[in-house]
Amino acid sequence: MIGLPPEAGWFARRTVAGLAGDLRAGRSSPGELVERALAEASRLHGLNAFVTLDGAGAREAAERAGRELAAGRDRGPLHGIPVAVKDVVDTAGLRTTMGSRHYADRVPEHDAECVRRLRAAGAVIVGKTATHEFAFGPTGDRSLSGATRNPYGDGRLAGGSSSGSAAAVAAGIVPLAVGTDTGGSVRIPAACCGIVGLKPTLGAVPTGGVFPVSSSLDTVGPMARTAGDCLLLWNALTGGGAPDADVSGVRVGWVAPDALHPGDPRVAAAARAVLGPLPVRDVAVPDVARLRWAYTAIQSGEVHRLHAGRMAAAPELYDAEVLARLRAAGRITEKDAATARELRERVRRAVTALFGRVEILAMPTVPVVAPPLGARTLVLDGTPVDVRAALLAYTSPWSVLGLPAVSLPAGLVDGLPAGLQLVARPGAERLLLAAAARYAHAEPVPDGPTTQA
Repeated sequence: MIGLPPEAGWFARRTVAGLAGDLRAGRSSPGELVERALAEASRLHGLNAFVTLDGAGAREAAERAGRELAAGRDRGPLHGIPVAVKDVVDTAGLRTTMGSRHYADRVPEHDAECVRRLRAAGAVIVGKTATHEFAFGPTGDRSLSGATRNPYGDGRLAGGSSSGSAAAVAAGIVPLAVGTDTGGSVRIPAACCGIVGLKPTLGAVPTGGVFPVSSSLDTVGPMARTAGDCLLLWNALTGGGAPDADVSGVRVGWVAPDALHPGDPRVAAAARAVLGPLPVRDVAVPDVARLRWAYTAIQSGEVHRLHAGRMAAAPELYDAEVLARLRAAGRITEKDAATARELRERVRRAVTALFGRVEILAMPTVPVVAPPLGARTLVLDGTPVDVRAALLAYTSPWSVLGLPAVSLPAGLVDGLPAGLQLVARPGAERLLLAAAARYAHAEPVPDGPTTQA
C-alpha cells in the first residue's frame, strides 16, 4: 500500500470486506454507501473520473439490496457495494459513450455480460467512468468528457485507457471499478494512480457488450485499492469462489526492464524493492522487446477495420489525435500481422518453458511515473522518449501473449505512484492476486544476491 492522495475520499480508508461486515452487522446500509459515493463524486468532480452518474438507478438498486439483506437473501461480498464501470461497457438504460462524439447520446438496451454478473452479485452500479476515446490510448486525456486527472498530482495523467476507473478508486470515490485492458489499459492507470489492477487471461471474462478495440486481445478486468478487494470483484466477474492460491515457495523471475524499454531507474528500483522479502532470480525472455511491435501489428489491423466506416463517414467526430492514430493503424499490412503472429508463437513457446522454472515474472508496470497532462514526449537520461510508447512498453508484450498480469502499488517516486507488474501462466489470476497481497504486506529485507535462471 502507499499513502493516500491529498484529497482522499471516504472509501479510500475502507476495504470491501470491512464494508460488507458493516452492512451485515447493521452499522451501515447500501443506501448510505451509495450516498457516500455520490457525495465524493461531486466533491472530487475536478478529477473528471466520471462521465455519467446514475443517482436514481443507484439509489433504487441500493434500496433493493438493503431489502434483500434484511430478508436474509445474501448475494455475497459485493451485495450493496458501490461499483463504477468504464464507459465502453454497456449498461442498460444508462448512457454509454465510448468517450466519443460518435456515441455521445447512446443509451444501450442491455447490460454487458460482465455488468449482468455484477448485478447478480448484488453490486450497485453508481456510474460510468471516463475512458480514452474508444479505449484507444494509454494516456486517458483524449475523450469526449476531457482529460482525467491523477489524484496524486493535479497536473498529471491518470493513465489510460481505463483512466476514470483508476482515478475513482484511487481517490476513494468508490471502492471498486471495472476496466478493460487490450495492451495495458487496466494496468497502466492502476500503476499511475497507485491501485491494484488485473488484466485476466484472454477469454476469462466474457466481453459481450463491451465496445472492442482489438477482439483478439481485449479483456475485462477488476480494479481496487487492495489485492483482496480485487479478488472479490474478480470472483463476481467470473462466478468463482475457489480457495485463495498458495504462494509459499513461489518462484519469481525478474525481467530486466531495460530489455523492454528505457525507464526511470528510480521506478525500477521501487518495483524491485517490493519483491525484497522473497527469493527472486533474474530471467531473460527471448525477443520480448519485439513483442511490442507484434502487439501493434496485430492490434492495428483489427482496430482499423472496426473504425474504417466511421472514419470515412464522419472523421470530424473523432479527437484529432485518435483519428491520426487510427489512420496510421491502417498502414500496417497483413504481411506485418502474419509476421507478428509467427513471432508471438515463437515467444509463447519460450515463455511456456520459462514458466517451468518460475511461477511469476516481475517487472515495473510502466517505466515512468505519471507524465504531465498533455505530454507526448519525455526526456530519459537525455534522450527524448515517446510517452505513449513508454506507457505501453512493459504491459503490451504480455497482452499479445494472452497472459494474466496484475499491477500493484510500489511506493511513490517524487510523490507519484510507481507500479510493480506480476505475470503468470494462463488461468493463474488467483496466484497473481495472492502474490500481490503477500507483497503488499511483506516487510523489506536487506538486499541479497540474485541468481541467473
